[in-house]
Amino acid sequence: MKKGYLLFFGAVLAFQCLNAQTADSKYALGLNLTKSEYYGDIGNGLWNFDQNSLGGGLSLGKYLNPSFDLGLQGNFGQYGYRKDATDNFYGYKMDLSLYVHYKLNNGYILKEDARLSPFLSLGGGLVSYYRSESWPDPKIITGNDFVFPMGAGLKYQLSNVIALQYRYLYNFTTSDIRDETRIGHDGPNVEAARNHIPIYSSNKGNDAFGQHLFSVIFTLGKPKDTDKDGVSDRHDLCQATPIGVIVDASGCPVDTDGDGVPDYIDKCSGTPANVTVDASGCPTDADKDGVPDYIDKCPNTPAKATVDASGCPTDADKDGVPDYLDKCPNTPANISVDATGCPIDTDKDGVPDYIDKCPNTPKSVKVDANGCPIDTDKDGVPDYLDRCPNVAGLASNKGCPEIKAEAKKIFTQALQGVQFESGKDILKKTSYPILDKVVTVLKDNPSYNLEINGHTDSQGDAAINLDLSQKRANAVKNYLVKKGIDEARLVTQGYGETMPVADNTTAAGRAKNRRVEFKVNF
Repeated sequence: MKKGYLLFFGAVLAFQCLNAQTADSKYALGLNLTKSEYYGDIGNGLWNFDQNSLGGGLSLGKYLNPSFDLGLQGNFGQYGYRKDATDNFYGYKMDLSLYVHYKLNNGYILKEDARLSPFLSLGGGLVSYYRSESWPDPKIITGNDFVFPMGAGLKYQLSNVIALQYRYLYNFTTSDIRDETRIGHDGPNVEAARNHIPIYSSNKGNDAFGQHLFSVIFTLGKPKDTDKDGVSDRHDLCQATPIGVIVDASGCPVDTDGDGVPDYIDKCSGTPANVTVDASGCPTDADKDGVPDYIDKCPNTPAKATVDASGCPTDADKDGVPDYLDKCPNTPANISVDATGCPIDTDKDGVPDYIDKCPNTPKSVKVDANGCPIDTDKDGVPDYLDRCPNVAGLASNKGCPEIKAEAKKIFTQALQGVQFESGKDILKKTSYPILDKVVTVLKDNPSYNLEINGHTDSQGDAAINLDLSQKRANAVKNYLVKKGIDEARLVTQGYGETMPVADNTTAAGRAKNRRVEFKVNF
């Protein structure tokens, strides 16, 4: 009996050492009610409930993974079998074994959280037999054998802490003499068996025994919780959650808006469902305009463009051209604009059509603020058509003033009145009176500028005639300058014999061709 207690407490101490090595694992304590059933040389007591060999014990189990538990069990109780008055034996049995359970609720066959969990059991251990002096005529050969239990069971989880369990184990042993009977000699002989003298039996092989174990299982200790989030590692799908982060039942950080970014790092925790977000949990904004893609009606807005609430570039003047492209951002309403946002200017004069009073001004013509060609002298003839843009004139005279009749008369007289010495550019004195009249006309009409053109007949060398005509024009100019006319008002040009006004084959015609013409410019 003392040996039995020592064997039992030794088993508990051994498991405590095992427990100390795996303090973070999950353990369970079982309180066992047992019924042992003999099978051997005397007979077969398996599943024979007339043979009562009751006992009890403890089991301690450790969770290894979803498929396997490791455990140690020790049981103590009655053991024996009665066939008749001759063939029977009784005593006590203490068994201690280390076992492995293969669980069917491993997530592959049944759900891990199934309340009802079948399992298979396999182990190895030690069994000790001894007599009880309190029994009448005790029979059993004391000693220790190795035992190899195998079987199956069913566990029902009442709560997270308590479960009910039933196991049936068939125990193979390494001895054939504990029932005082073994194979070896003829006839049963108890004394011979007690003295380890072989005797005959009809059952060949080592004795065995079955066990029914009815247990109450208590879960011990706290489940391992690496990240301290209150969800055990066994059920924690996110075992690296930072300290202090709120988690859901699966141990993962709460994600209120369901965007895939947990609340503790989500900078936009109210994102609508099914919206694509970035790493910070905010809706993606591909064009970085501050308007998330899911409400951005213009998702490809260029960088730095100002946008409205819909993500489209602002268009302050509502002309259809966004401000970032609009070179004329303040165009009045309802004005047609070009691709740059500026009012259309059909004639390209710099004055938009909507204020251009002269929308068809020719190219390159200078215009005023109204888009009309400039008319410096205000004579109604625009400068680009006005031959006298600085002097008011007549449209019929291309913007130039009408030359006075007296001046025309004098210039006509000068055609033949200006005479030179033959073949030279020296004025004859007879020319002075008419030239003096020309001086008077110029002084009386300061807006007149005079073009002096020299001509010759065709007599002689053409090149010489051309040079002579230029010199004679210059001679007239010099005379007028000496008489007080500003040289800037005078230009000269010699044409030689190239512009005849009469027939050069007659003396009268040649005389008409030798002339000085005066042309008024303004």
